Amino acid sequence: MKVVLQNLTKKFPGRGRKNPVEVTAVNDFTFEIPDGELVGLLGPSGCGKSTALNLISGLLKPTGGRIFFGEDDITDLPPESRGVGLVFQNYALYPHLTVKQNILFPLQNLKGKDKLSKAVMLEKATEAAKLVQIDGLMDRRPGELSGGQQQRVAIARALVKMPGVLLLDEPLSNLDARLRLQTREEIRRIQRETGITTIFVTHDQEEAMSISDRIVVMKEGVAQQIGKPQEVYDDPVNLFVGRFLGTPPINVFAGRCRDGRLYLGEDAVLRVPGIADQDVCVGVRPEGFVLQEEGTLRCEFGSVEVMGRDISVVSGHSASLNPTVRSIIAAENRVDRESAVVRFSLKPQKVLLFNKETEERIYGEMLAL
Repeated sequence: MKVVLQNLTKKFPGRGRKNPVEVTAVNDFTFEIPDGELVGLLGPSGCGKSTALNLISGLLKPTGGRIFFGEDDITDLPPESRGVGLVFQNYALYPHLTVKQNILFPLQNLKGKDKLSKAVMLEKATEAAKLVQIDGLMDRRPGELSGGQQQRVAIARALVKMPGVLLLDEPLSNLDARLRLQTREEIRRIQRETGITTIFVTHDQEEAMSISDRIVVMKEGVAQQIGKPQEVYDDPVNLFVGRFLGTPPINVFAGRCRDGRLYLGEDAVLRVPGIADQDVCVGVRPEGFVLQEEGTLRCEFGSVEVMGRDISVVSGHSASLNPTVRSIIAAENRVDRESAVVRFSLKPQKVLLFNKETEERIYGEMLAL
């Protein structure tokens, strides 16, 4: 099912004297989600991603704009008529019902021509349980399940009606790190097997990048950038997107372009032919550093953190806008821990320039010295 959002807007009225100002949670959001894709809505808390999901589900009514499923305008349809499956952060299972009864519940509420026989309902519930690999837990109650198992029950309940659109609102945030990794892989597998158009809301950029066909990075109700995860990571349109994506986060420096060279502090680090002389914000991805004795970037050595196949060199620089500079280099590199200075050259493709005032991306050729 293709989902199209046209100029979608949601405003919440002010609340009394203390908060009289109207709040725009989603602002003129236009986006098309092709049939069968998994799209991640990504951004910090309060950016409007959950509000956008609730508008699509019908739990909220938009202030402006339209919502289409396929060619049908469903903006004014109630939630139960939209054919969506919704999975919440807190699972929202019925504690007194078994797993089987929880999964059956949406089917038992079908009326009229959509009503199913008990045999068909049981068959569909069993298929949904097998899809999320909990068919051996059908007689247990939610209190007897782990967090990951409860989340699978919630997904099975959402899938049992084979919705046209599956909506997931931060479904992994209550799980520990290992379960989160396992469950997100399961979500991707289930989505591929069913082909259901899926919208996945999260503030965790690693989750969104790992399983999404495309991501939408949001800030204050506005879509900042839409694209394939790797493309958005490699080519952010502004400093907000550049900072939001990446673990460890991007290193940001106050820099300047002068006479075709890029300077960080007193160090000329790259050639930038064709870029006008100006002060800039410079983003360097952690993997963009190369440890070299004669490197052009001199940093104050801090410490080395062992990460297995890689190591993280923590250092400082007078032009850094981050508290520290983090450089990810291969573990076979040998860092002189007795030295006060560590030197790097920079990979031009991992260095990004942004306008100092607007924080919009500055595009241009960058070359090694």
